[in-house]
Amino acid sequence: MRLALRMLWRDWRAGELRVLLLALVVAVASVSSVNFFTSRIHLALTSQASDLLGGDLVLVSSDNIDTEKKSQATELGLQLAETAEFPSMVVVGDNSQLVALKAVSSGYPLRGHNRIAADTEVMGGPQPGTVWAAAPLLTALAIDVGDLINVGSAQLKVAAVLVSEPDSSGGMMMSVAPRLLMHSDDLPATQLIQPASRIRYSLLLAGEPKQIEKIRARWQEHLVAGESLRDVRDSRAEVRTALERGESFLGLAALVSVLLAATAVAMAARRFVSRHLDSCAVMRCLGAQQRFINRLYLQQMLVLGVAASLIGVALGYLAQWGLAMLLGPLVGVALPAPTAAPILYGLLAGLITLLGFALPPILQLKNVSTLRVLRRDLGAVNSNALLAYGVGGAAFLLLAIIQAQSLTLALAVVAGLGALLLLLALLAWGLLRLLHLLRNRGGSAWRLGLVNLSRRSNQTLIQMIGFSVGLMALLLLAVVRTDLLDAWQGRLPEDTPNRFLINIQSDQLPLVKNFFEAQGLASQQLYPMVRARLIEINGKPVMADEFEDERAKRLVSREFNISWAEQMQADNKIISGHWWQAGDAGKSQLSLEEGTAKELGLKLGDSLTYGVAGQQFTAEISSLRSVEWDSFRPNFFVITPPGLLEDYPVSYITALYLPESQHELLNRLVKQFPNITVIDVAAVLDQVRSIISRVTAAVEYVFIFTLLAGVMVMYAAIHATFDERAHEAAIMRTLGARRGQLLGTIVVEYAVLGLLSGLVAALSAGAVGMVVAQRFFELSYVPGPSLWLTGMLIGAIGVGVTGTLGLRFVINQPPLRTLQGG
Repeated sequence: MRLALRMLWRDWRAGELRVLLLALVVAVASVSSVNFFTSRIHLALTSQASDLLGGDLVLVSSDNIDTEKKSQATELGLQLAETAEFPSMVVVGDNSQLVALKAVSSGYPLRGHNRIAADTEVMGGPQPGTVWAAAPLLTALAIDVGDLINVGSAQLKVAAVLVSEPDSSGGMMMSVAPRLLMHSDDLPATQLIQPASRIRYSLLLAGEPKQIEKIRARWQEHLVAGESLRDVRDSRAEVRTALERGESFLGLAALVSVLLAATAVAMAARRFVSRHLDSCAVMRCLGAQQRFINRLYLQQMLVLGVAASLIGVALGYLAQWGLAMLLGPLVGVALPAPTAAPILYGLLAGLITLLGFALPPILQLKNVSTLRVLRRDLGAVNSNALLAYGVGGAAFLLLAIIQAQSLTLALAVVAGLGALLLLLALLAWGLLRLLHLLRNRGGSAWRLGLVNLSRRSNQTLIQMIGFSVGLMALLLLAVVRTDLLDAWQGRLPEDTPNRFLINIQSDQLPLVKNFFEAQGLASQQLYPMVRARLIEINGKPVMADEFEDERAKRLVSREFNISWAEQMQADNKIISGHWWQAGDAGKSQLSLEEGTAKELGLKLGDSLTYGVAGQQFTAEISSLRSVEWDSFRPNFFVITPPGLLEDYPVSYITALYLPESQHELLNRLVKQFPNITVIDVAAVLDQVRSIISRVTAAVEYVFIFTLLAGVMVMYAAIHATFDERAHEAAIMRTLGARRGQLLGTIVVEYAVLGLLSGLVAALSAGAVGMVVAQRFFELSYVPGPSLWLTGMLIGAIGVGVTGTLGLRFVINQPPLRTLQGG
């Protein structure tokens, strides 16, 4: 060990280990930053589980909760609190605003605290006759604490500024409306609860664990359609689901950095081997055994790996604060300090990367011939490339399994990365072959620069792949994302509806139509809407657990908005079956959206039974439709002929385009019809854009490590050929070459390398963008020349400058010193 440490210190002072160290630091920092951040999220959600739920157990229902259940909970000595949540409009003077209204009973919350202005924790909620309003609501309505606000037909006083409540759905729900908290005793006076209103009722319970488990077991067996139970394991379920997906994506994105850094490690290790052939031959002559040499270099690598991993973990800890700033507000909870687990994982990732990619070539040093001390042309190590790549691939797969927590996902990621790298390699190889045809043209600097690229084709290819991956990620996120969103919005015509009006009651139809006419607005079509739940398919009860796809499970667990129509809407198209005729009114038929049919495995002729307000109806699928959901017009998954649903609770919906200059018309509408809810689609789009921007910024933040790893690949490649380049430069200087000529050669070589890398990255990003546009946006996106020019410009400047700076010592060193081995 003493000898290993002395040799390690000597190599470090000579600059032999800097590339290995820096590459490992980048790899460990990338995965550590992600794991530090996600561990804080999990710790916050776990430690505050009951507080985040507002109780120990919550019964959620789309209908009023049965009083018998409340009696059962009371008999067991449990504490109870109730909430009702739904969107609604509030009015102050001439201003109106959509809010996420929550009515709470006395004693709410049972666990945790509400937070009001000045970040004060308080027990209980607002008193009857008062409301607590989120700060954005006060700003939108230009009011302050103490002012009155009209909630439906009731006028209530703003008593406090609401900062947060424990069982809030959180930012991940992409709520576009500020919260308004009121007492449930005031709810009847508002007259906002109407037939077919979309309300979520919750019954919160708190008490002894045994009693909670007892009531949970009893209710679990008797849940009706529209009811579900949540305990501390399900707190912030939507946040957990979104974060789990985000963790996988960010974690696997970090693995791309690890793979590139590992490539730099392997290249640096090969140079390390070539620089230690003489010392190994001398040790063999002095009697060193193979086992001793193996232990000597293994100990050096372990010390280096631990040191680099500790530095990487420290940098990862600092970098995770950036992720917390970008994504923390979307989580909606205070993030505690991370645990020690990411430190252990960072150390493990560093050692696996080092041993998997550096150890195979280093272990070949034990085979150096003793004759090398007499003949320098002997003893060159011919490393088994297949063995080295196999060990490295196994090490990377192990890291992917640990990161993804799934063998299937890890195999898919490794296979996908392998396919991507192979395609990039083929593209880069093709460009290098084309470049070979141009190497005999131009000046001496141009010719020598291109010759260097061709002569070191293997190293050039590796460098191009490394930079192409990093640049592709940045181009895909920064350029293509913007192009796709612009193309999507460009499909919408000028008069695309930007306001939705929901919860219009049957007796208000003529009054609402008269209002539109009186305001000079074009007559708007009002669509009926009945809320129903799918309960049977072909006479068989529907169970969410029977479906493997998550979207299918959500479809059968939620309520559908069903409509009826005599004529099909213009943005719908029959895919199979037929639309009903005039004489089919009242018949038990329905038209189903094709995507829903595919998710649920339904076909023409299938019989569906829906539950509506305690009643049931059954109808047969007579047609499947395609729907243009991005038309921003009311559309429905299920439509029936007229005469089938009119006797069920129904409300109406419409959409209209309203310029901002006519916004006051909506204020008058809400004053006249307080129960009508207005949804501003522009606000929805702004909120979606905001969240996309934050998440994308977080991904770009992680891909900074990818770019750094790409730089390390290039630096390792430069370092690997440093001795050869210095010798060549010395000979050329001796033969009369000027420093300016050598500098021009290096600039041409690395500028062209960057140009080609940028072109490969742009082509790859454009291809991925086209696939995403067609599969997810249904857009005919074609990358423009700006993408290619941006990629080539960034590549040429970035790689050209970095490569030139990396080799400036080769040009400046006196030729005599190089040739003498100084």
